[in-house]
Amino acid sequence: MTGPTQRRFAVEHVSDFRYGETAQGSLVLLRLRPREDNGRALHAFALDIDPAAAPIAFADAFGNGCHLFNIHRAHRHTLVRSRSEVTTVDPAPLPERLESDAWEALREATSPVDNWEFMGPSRFARPSPALAAFTEARAIRRGRDPLASLLELAAVLHGTFRYEPASTSVDSPIEDILETGRGVCQDYTHVMITIARSWGIPSRYVSGYLHLEGKAGEQTPAGTSHAWAEFLLPDLGWIGFDPTNDTLADHRHVRIAVGRDYADAAPTRGVVVGGGDSRLDVRVTVVEGGEPEPAYAPRPERSSLRDVTRAPLAQPAGANQ
Repeated sequence: MTGPTQRRFAVEHVSDFRYGETAQGSLVLLRLRPREDNGRALHAFALDIDPAAAPIAFADAFGNGCHLFNIHRAHRHTLVRSRSEVTTVDPAPLPERLESDAWEALREATSPVDNWEFMGPSRFARPSPALAAFTEARAIRRGRDPLASLLELAAVLHGTFRYEPASTSVDSPIEDILETGRGVCQDYTHVMITIARSWGIPSRYVSGYLHLEGKAGEQTPAGTSHAWAEFLLPDLGWIGFDPTNDTLADHRHVRIAVGRDYADAAPTRGVVVGGGDSRLDVRVTVVEGGEPEPAYAPRPERSSLRDVTRAPLAQPAGANQ
C-alpha cells in the first residue's frame, strides 16, 4: 500500500514597501517561514532585506516561525524577499460522514483550556447582526454532523460570495463582504471561522500560498498569498477547508502561519517612524519541479506598516470601558 503523494514546491514572496517621505526608522515583524507540520517539510529558507538588517528568529504563541528586524537609519523603502523549498502531501481521505453522536463527541473532546483561543470571538472573526441576518437568509445552520456541516458551509460561501481583488483590505470587518457579497480569501475565511465557532467547533485561520493547477473552483489569482481555515474534528484532528476555492486543503496549499484570524497570521506587520503614506507591492510565485517561473507583475496591497508619528496606537476592543 503506497503512502500519500508528495509534491515539492519552490516559493518566493516579495514585499516592496515604498514610503511617501523619508522614514527615520522601522520595526517589522515577518511570518514567512513555512510551517513543518501536518506532513509538510521545509528543505530551505532564506530571507533577504534591503536596507540590510539583522532579523531575530523566534516562534510566536501559535508556533509560527517569525522574524523581527529594525532599521535605525533614514530610508525611503523596505524590500523583503523570502525563498522557500517545501514538500507537501495530500491529507488522508475523509469519511463520508461522522458518527451520529459526533456533535456530542466534539463537545466532550474539546478542551476549553487547550482550544479556548480558537473557540471565541477574535478581532476579525466575531458575531454581528449582519452575520445573523446572513445566516438566517440562507438557512445556514449546523447539520447532522460537524464534517458535513463544514462541507456544506464552505460550498454555500463559495457560491454566495464573488471573489473580487481589492474589494476589501487587510483590516476589513466581515460586515463588508456580508453586505456587498464581494471579497477576497481572508473574508471568506473569517466568515466561515465565525460561523463554525458559533457551532462549538474550534476554528483557526491559516495564511500561506496556493499552487494553482486549474482545478474546478479555483479562483485565487496568481501572484498572491492565500488564506483558508482549519477545524478540529472528532477522531480526525485539524482539517483544512478552503471556502474561496471550494476545496479541502491539499497538496496545493503551503502553510505559513496559523492563528485566531488574520491579525495573528499576517505575513508582514510593523511600524515606521516618519515615512508618511506607504505603498506595498507584493509578488508571490509557487512553482513545482521543472515548471518555468512565471513573470507575475507585483500586485498593490494595503500597506501593513503604520507611521507612528501620524496615528496613535490603536486601543484594544473594550479598553477604557
